Amino acid sequence: MKRLRLGMVGGGQGAFIGGVHRFAARLDGRWDLVAGALSSDPARASASAENLGLDPARSYTDFATMAQAEAAREDGIDAVAIVTPNHVHAAPAIAFLDAGIHVICDKPLAGTEEDAQAIAAAVHRSGKHFILTHNYTGYPLIRQARGLIASGKLGAIRIVQVEYAQDWLTEPSDGKQAAWRADPQRSGRGGAIGDIGTHAFNLANFVTGLTPSHLAADLSAFVPGRPVDDNAHILLRYGGGARAMLWASQVAVGNENGLRLRVYGDKAGLEWSQEDPNRMAFTRFGQPRQIITRGGAGATEAAMAVTRIPAGHPEGYLEGFATLYREAADLISAEHAGGPKLLPGIVEGLDGVRFISACIASAEAGTAWVEF
Repeated sequence: MKRLRLGMVGGGQGAFIGGVHRFAARLDGRWDLVAGALSSDPARASASAENLGLDPARSYTDFATMAQAEAAREDGIDAVAIVTPNHVHAAPAIAFLDAGIHVICDKPLAGTEEDAQAIAAAVHRSGKHFILTHNYTGYPLIRQARGLIASGKLGAIRIVQVEYAQDWLTEPSDGKQAAWRADPQRSGRGGAIGDIGTHAFNLANFVTGLTPSHLAADLSAFVPGRPVDDNAHILLRYGGGARAMLWASQVAVGNENGLRLRVYGDKAGLEWSQEDPNRMAFTRFGQPRQIITRGGAGATEAAMAVTRIPAGHPEGYLEGFATLYREAADLISAEHAGGPKLLPGIVEGLDGVRFISACIASAEAGTAWVEF
């Protein structure tokens, strides 16, 4: 399979998500990291590039220079991964798209609706691929859950319960990761709803195939002085009559990364937890509860297509990212006719930013129902 050349904006020394993207991109042997503008600080960018073994000539001090230089090279990058804080997604994404380079961007799409629309315009203008790394969509059992619902195994969907609970922001913190997430100038106006709520929202949409028509949000900032929400309770209504509840919290003591999805139809229900990602409960009405395991008996073709190791061996977070990177490589290389259909992209990105805006509008109106 063809190996592609990857660049990266952000993700220098001390950056968590940059390392995740680099590990994931390497996992299936489809990408080589060859260039980067790894920090806005030139010294840190250079040191980060040296640690990663990049050619000093392809370590750039700013993304605009990198986009133009890489576009002009015969061996220039095939795609760039943007792993900066939310408010620095739009400018590099647009610069690389306009230079004719595909973009892989961490979520959420942008810090503001204006920036999100500007990215969307650049995607349409350039004709290049844009992939948003909602990594949980790459988990094998999530692919299987989506297939079960699409095939009608659950019947008409009635209830969706999705939650994402953490506790790492229970107290005030000035650490690097906490500081930018609690700063509306860098994270956007959404706190927990932007950082993890968009993951929960995207996961529910991806698995069920539904998009809400209305929502009502109760947003709270429990830590005194915190300018963005750290807890959210959200009700959602779907056009077909289904109802959903979404809880996102970063102050739920005792929770580490508690992403959980439950979907109930008039024929069956399913339950899945990210902290136990290799098991999913599936229950037909009136029949015993069934536990489906990743890679085990009963695994579907869709799940096996993104399963790397035998059943019983843990597989999860990094592999979810790796699936998106592998499918992005397939799409860019056109190795599958028409490309994969499951990759989150600009549409999902716009939906995520609209979700944040709708939640804020609802909360400011006293938890009123607003159109999505």
